Amino acid sequence: MWAHLKNSLGNLAPCSLDERAALARTRLKRMQYQPGLLDGFIAETGLILAPP
Repeated sequence: MWAHLKNSLGNLAPCSLDERAALARTRLKRMQYQPGLLDGFIAETGLILAPP
């Protein structure tokens, strides 16, 4: 997930640390609404999720 975020921020040139943080939050929020992407991240771990 972090590599995906880093790649999405790689071509941007924020002017300040606050702007960089805002861009990161925006990108993370976008990922939140892509369940297939998040499922893929979990699948790559090889872990089996079981209900508690």
